[in-house]
Amino acid sequence: MVAPRRSLKFYQADVFTAQPFGGNPVAVFPEAQGLTDDELQQIAREMNLSESVFVFPPTNPAAVVRLRIFTPTQEIPFAGHPVVGTMHVLAQLGLIATPEPVTRVVQECNIGLFPVDLLMRDGQVMRVVMTQPEPQFLERIDDTEDLYKVAAALGIPKLTITDTKWPVEVVSTGLPVLIVPVRTLTAVRSINPDPSAIVDLCGRFGANGITAFTTVTVEPFSNVHSRMFAPAIGIPEDPATGSASGALGAYLVQNGIVEVSPKIEIVIEQGYEVERPSRILVQIESDGATIHSVKVGGQCVMVVEGTLSF
Repeated sequence: MVAPRRSLKFYQADVFTAQPFGGNPVAVFPEAQGLTDDELQQIAREMNLSESVFVFPPTNPAAVVRLRIFTPTQEIPFAGHPVVGTMHVLAQLGLIATPEPVTRVVQECNIGLFPVDLLMRDGQVMRVVMTQPEPQFLERIDDTEDLYKVAAALGIPKLTITDTKWPVEVVSTGLPVLIVPVRTLTAVRSINPDPSAIVDLCGRFGANGITAFTTVTVEPFSNVHSRMFAPAIGIPEDPATGSASGALGAYLVQNGIVEVSPKIEIVIEQGYEVERPSRILVQIESDGATIHSVKVGGQCVMVVEGTLSF
């Protein structure tokens, strides 16, 4: 006898863009109760996006939802664009109350509770801004041989990294990422990553992926142009990475690459090389000596409403 098929409603949003087919897509399953861990992973593999998010009732009464985030290969404890996209979808569907033009709610994930601000206008979600954990500056890579390995993993000459005079460093605002400054936009756009070498480097230095950036940009409104590679967690190249952008924003402030003020706004462009242009807003509060908060946000657009049967 054939077992009855199950149906699960899902939505897909493009995150960090106002245009369909830009940004980073995320699949959102608003009613994930009753699914096993194996089923969650199988569904994420079937969706085959950078991340899929499954929404559960919170275990902490301070939160409105609990989010579990999966790449095609594993569950991760925290991420940026999945949270921004999921909260957009839930608010747009009316599953989260938004009584104020700027409504603050709390989301629960596997590393704790974090506020999310929903900016509304005429019943539409205009922007979602998430608070990330305080930055941790974990390890600088100074050894010449290691810098050669970083450059080789990205398929670019070592001098395009070392000539910037800025450090190659592991930074985390929830997920550790190896941040690599690159001298020119041409060099960043010419990166030809070696996935196995990136996996080895990230394993050695305790990072989830590599973010390469330059201060030379495509768009005049952007501060930096970046690319992010995380093959170890099933993401060859990410079109827009909220967690890495938070870490990159903190790195830019910590190293004086952007002008430091009590409230700093940084625009990061990403995804151009994979034809999914993204615009990520990073907000940093700093007194010049200490970074007190990191927020990451942007626009989203819902592009798919469907049913998964299995």
